[in-house]
Amino acid sequence: MSDRPVNLNRVRKQKVRAENKARADENSARFGRTKAQKTVEETQAEKARRILDLHRREDD
Repeated sequence: MSDRPVNLNRVRKQKVRAENKARADENSARFGRTKAQKTVEETQAEKARRILDLHRREDD
């Protein structure tokens, strides 16, 4: 064992922080996108919608 006493509250809090950090990293990898990436995707989607609307037929 170690020479110094261990503060169990500190160890418990460090464990919780590590678990939360791991969960946050997993979520950022799964869902995270930068603002620039979101803007580019929105712009591409809008362009695709416009092109699709231009090719739409008018039913009279």
